[in-house]
Amino acid sequence: MNPELAHPEERLNRSWPYAPNAGFYDEMVAPDGSLRPYWRPLINPLQEMGERAFALRWQDGRRLIHENGTTYNVYTDPQTTERPWPLDPIPLILDSVEWAQIETAIVQRATLLNAILADLYGPQNLLRDGLLPPELVFPNPAFLRPCCHVPVPSGVYLHLYAADLARSPDGQWWVIADRTQAPSGAGYALENRLVSSRVLPDVFRGAHIHRLATFFETYREALRALAPGRKENPRIVVLTPGPYNETYFEHAFLARYLGYTLVEGGDLTVRDDRVFLKTLGGLLPVDLIVRRQDDTYCDPLELWPESILGVPGLMQAVRSGTVTVANALGSGLVESAAPAGFLPALCAHLLSEELKMPGVATWWCGEPAALSFVSQNLSNLVIKPAFPAAGVPPIFGVRLSEAEKASVLEEIHANPRAFVAQEQVALSTVPVWEDGRLNPRHLVVRVYAVASGGSYSIMPGGLTRVTSSLDHLVTSMQSGGGSKDTWVAGKGPPSQFSLLPSVSPRLDVSRATFDLPSRVADNLFWLGRYVERVEAAMRIARTILPRLFQESDLTAVAGVMTGARILAGLGYARQPLAQTGNSLAALERDVLGLVFDHEGRNLAWNIRQVRRLGWLLRDRISADAWRILNQLEQQLPDTAPPEPFRISAAQAFLDEAISTLAAFAGLAMESMTRGDGWRFLDMGRRIERASQMVELIRHGLGFECEAESGQLEVLLQTADSLITYRSRYLTSMQPDLVLDLLLVDEANPRSVAYQFARLREHVDQLPGGHASIRRSAEVRIAISLLTAVQLAEVRELECTEPDGRRNRLEALLSRLTTELRSLTETLTREYFNQAAPSRQFSVP
Repeated sequence: MNPELAHPEERLNRSWPYAPNAGFYDEMVAPDGSLRPYWRPLINPLQEMGERAFALRWQDGRRLIHENGTTYNVYTDPQTTERPWPLDPIPLILDSVEWAQIETAIVQRATLLNAILADLYGPQNLLRDGLLPPELVFPNPAFLRPCCHVPVPSGVYLHLYAADLARSPDGQWWVIADRTQAPSGAGYALENRLVSSRVLPDVFRGAHIHRLATFFETYREALRALAPGRKENPRIVVLTPGPYNETYFEHAFLARYLGYTLVEGGDLTVRDDRVFLKTLGGLLPVDLIVRRQDDTYCDPLELWPESILGVPGLMQAVRSGTVTVANALGSGLVESAAPAGFLPALCAHLLSEELKMPGVATWWCGEPAALSFVSQNLSNLVIKPAFPAAGVPPIFGVRLSEAEKASVLEEIHANPRAFVAQEQVALSTVPVWEDGRLNPRHLVVRVYAVASGGSYSIMPGGLTRVTSSLDHLVTSMQSGGGSKDTWVAGKGPPSQFSLLPSVSPRLDVSRATFDLPSRVADNLFWLGRYVERVEAAMRIARTILPRLFQESDLTAVAGVMTGARILAGLGYARQPLAQTGNSLAALERDVLGLVFDHEGRNLAWNIRQVRRLGWLLRDRISADAWRILNQLEQQLPDTAPPEPFRISAAQAFLDEAISTLAAFAGLAMESMTRGDGWRFLDMGRRIERASQMVELIRHGLGFECEAESGQLEVLLQTADSLITYRSRYLTSMQPDLVLDLLLVDEANPRSVAYQFARLREHVDQLPGGHASIRRSAEVRIAISLLTAVQLAEVRELECTEPDGRRNRLEALLSRLTTELRSLTETLTREYFNQAAPSRQFSVP
């Protein structure tokens, strides 16, 4: 049928041109050029909307991805590992009838693979009866012998299963890979849905798309039922390899969404065959671990001795039945492509059914007939390792030269059991939005199943990944692929569902806030320090910039030179400057370099540390707090503007960024529960602000007795205390009054004394602070700091020495610097060092 003759609602109009690739099944357009019926509720509204309106909506979607910090890590990029999540705005749509068939097939496949695991780690009848070659099991690194005959709750090994599906030119879906180890992507699928439903809310509602929330509630309830102990309110943690893992964003996102604690291996310990979470308040028992790392890394005692990511003794705790791990340790065994050719027979034997969805044709080269076939048909096959190996890409025979084919075949014949060959599937295509046009790209759909009620429930959607070009057949994000939301069209409005349970277990009232791992306390502490460090640098720069262009009276010159001394004393400038035009030009370069130079440990570096720590705390801080910290880095200028605009651009950035930091401080003050997390964040802020203020007084006021009014004004403005000073003393500038306000006035939130008073309150509330009759080291240091400034007599700190210097002030500031450093070291030793034996790690 000619597409021009189709009904207008059944085809794309000329404003949205799209040319499917011949020879491939296209998900949106039928062979006659018409739109597939279940795509019309999406495409027709988009055509009515128009390209420009849709582009504006997608601009909002990209901003949302950026604000949410939705990223993945690329290991091969030498510049940075973190990349924005590549989401395409046009979702993939699947028909409800077709989806029902997919659901049935995936439930069967998950059940089959779970039964295979139960046999291989149990009686091993499949090996004994010759249904599966032992060469595919025992040499496989994923076969974990310590897991043999270890009971698993309800016989479920695969609590979460994923399958990668591809569609061939005849419209048939095929399974091209099984994900049984620690399936990734479900969190990204949810994030894709949150973005697409916000970009196209009217289209989403009108198309009657199935919601994803039901699936995640099923997952959460299934995990709760697995807990061996307190099933009503078990402690569940998500075990992550850490922030450098490819999908760390997903780990933090899911932990926060499901309400679980995100932990690394060092946050857990095993005592008396039981797993505990190490917190500042003591050891808390863990009932269930949702692992997001390969099982071999999980226990260095029994699984892989070189692992630094695991929990020593975890295997024994699992064996004792005191903790459940999902997915079960050892479940990566059936992730290999090698057994795929044996699955039809295994399905008939174990389930008495035919396999409902075929896997891509697979030949294990360990069989003579298969090796012969592979040798004769290499050009049409994809070669993979028999057992999954990180960093080993598939080899596409069609792309090999004759010499390369001979080399590959030589390698296969040298060790045939180590290789499998699979038929190269002509992946179907789907439109992607590129530069205002629709272009076809190949796709693979990852679908998810969760064990529930003796069977499996399927996510009504999934993670669709697309290739970077039509010539590329790998959809991996590491290879430049992209992603799409996956819409399953319904026949009517879907049920409204939220993750808020309608009936919750009845619990006793609790105001405990002590489930804070040392690693998290450390990150919160340093987040507070870096936030204050960034603000101090910005205030210094903002104070100096306008004074560079004031009329050159003595007051203005004194102010500029004071600013230069402060900048040099804090390491942001080369050295204090002389009163010359060239020196002022050098000072201008230093101040602008502080804003625009991204090399070294300057302002940009400190801002990135703020963002990095906020990223590590994604599951601990609010979404608003994360957006503020992420926004701070976005405000950082990428490059310096042309010369005439640099001063104004720098001033605009400093004003905006200081306002952003004030928003974060207000959010922390008004929104964070007053627990240990807030306490360590605020302690970091107080220690850093006190340190910065001490250095500000040291380099701004100095120890020479002479002090110009311009010098004191710069000091007060940098300390954000000029208005308070003038409200008390009008225009009179006296060094002793400035010292009183900035050093010993506990009513001034910028003063050194105020910081010490807050620190004194905080250390008294730290876990274990009252466990002994003797005061702890951190309490003694905090008392010493506060007492030092409370007993200081400002007039005695002024010029009372014969040599005309403020020697007593110099001695006091040196003492405060030393004790602040000592306080930081003590807190690190007592609360942040997980390896050190400490009083806080005891069973409550």
